[in-house]
Amino acid sequence: MTLTQLDGRRIIITGGASGMGEGLVRAFPGLGAHVVSLDFNTAGGSAIAAEAGAHFIQVDVADKSSVDAAVAAAINHLGGLDVLIHAAGIAPASLSENNTVELWHQVMNINALGTMLTNQAAFAALKENGGQILNFTSAAGIMGLPNKSVYAASKGAVTAWSRTIAKEWSQYKITVNMICPAIWTPMYDKTRSEMPADVLAAHDEIMKSAVPIGGKLGDIASDFVPVLAFYSSPGANFMTGQVIAIDGGTLMVR
Repeated sequence: MTLTQLDGRRIIITGGASGMGEGLVRAFPGLGAHVVSLDFNTAGGSAIAAEAGAHFIQVDVADKSSVDAAVAAAINHLGGLDVLIHAAGIAPASLSENNTVELWHQVMNINALGTMLTNQAAFAALKENGGQILNFTSAAGIMGLPNKSVYAASKGAVTAWSRTIAKEWSQYKITVNMICPAIWTPMYDKTRSEMPADVLAAHDEIMKSAVPIGGKLGDIASDFVPVLAFYSSPGANFMTGQVIAIDGGTLMVR
């Protein structure tokens, strides 16, 4: 498989201690990128970054002072910024009628507010010479997802925010696109573990038709990393405001 090279690209990746963020942190240095991984999990994040040849900085994406300090330190380490990939997020399960105010604030603060704060912090570095922002949305935020209503709402907010700043920040040659993945990750393993046996069996049966290619979620290394490499490259500079569905044909969004 031929991957897009990222020689010299200065990239910040949030959520780098697990899942898809981890996959990017592990892969991108090998493609020539200079990478700083940001995550709340210091132990896991620093170990992964060290193994990959990246740099790690701890951050709480829901806290403005933490985000501003972490992004500033990352940019100082990189000597500038070309790409922000904001992959950090959580997806707790809860039936809509059982949602609590505390759960709403927790998910919205990490997923939606975290997107705004990281994007704003990156904007300051990108506005002079342009660059790329890739935010993570979800099919849940477009079609809804039973048992994940707060998560779906937070990703709907991410989508609306991203499309708005794609318009506002285009004058600075900053592109903003949304990654909508259906990739097998530890978060998905957790989701599966929360399903009763009969629900899980039904879920797996539904997946066979829901994902036209293969009938199951994609692989990080072979299905996800190559797409993100391209969208982190100068070759994607004329695309903005788009939902990029890496999902085997599940969403088929324009």
